[in-house]
Amino acid sequence: MGLFDRLGRVIRANTNDLISKAEDPEKILEQALIDMQEQLVQLRQAVARAIAEQKRTEQQYNNSSAETKKWQQRAQLALSKGDENLARQALVRKKNYADTANSLKLQLDAQSNQVQTLKGTLKNLEGKIAEAKSKKNILQARAKAAKANKELQSTLNNIGTSGAMAAFERMEEKVLALEAESQSASELQGSSLEQQFAQLEGGSGVEDELAAMKAQLAGTSKPAGELPSAKKEKSGSDSAVDAELEDLENQFKNL
Repeated sequence: MGLFDRLGRVIRANTNDLISKAEDPEKILEQALIDMQEQLVQLRQAVARAIAEQKRTEQQYNNSSAETKKWQQRAQLALSKGDENLARQALVRKKNYADTANSLKLQLDAQSNQVQTLKGTLKNLEGKIAEAKSKKNILQARAKAAKANKELQSTLNNIGTSGAMAAFERMEEKVLALEAESQSASELQGSSLEQQFAQLEGGSGVEDELAAMKAQLAGTSKPAGELPSAKKEKSGSDSAVDAELEDLENQFKNL
């Protein structure tokens, strides 16, 4: 394969790809319908011309046929009058018109077939155009819906991968983190208050007990420098001890 053949194929392939991508179904459908309408107009004009030619040929054929009959009658008239030469000339003229009529008849038959074919083609094209008109709106609506869905999916994909969406997600995570920090601070503050009140409640008991002890000591103690009374009543066991102690002291005095 030559280099130029390969290059030409690549160029054609790229060109076809560009054309395919550039085709808009809505616009192409509209343009196709316009083209079909133009073809319909041209075909109607062709049918009209063919019918006109057919009528003209038919008129010429009728004229030639009429002339053929007329010269046939004249030949008979001349022959009946004994003018054989005039009759011969009339027959020659008759033959010319007869030949022309036969030729026109062949032409007229061909034109009639052509007109019938064109009329069939015209009717077929009119049916296709009517069908295309009914389908055009449906196809255009489907093309619009498909295009809108494609754009929507593209937008959703772009949103999912865009920096704005990423920033939104980061801010959402930051808000969640701030809420967690706030909740933790509240819990810590509540715990500190509980501890402080627990200390106060626990301290009240100790302080109350300490105050009671101080009051008890204050009620039973003597002022500073005051000696215990010698006449203080003794209990039974204490009296015996004191008596024994006193005896010992007397013994030491008598020595």
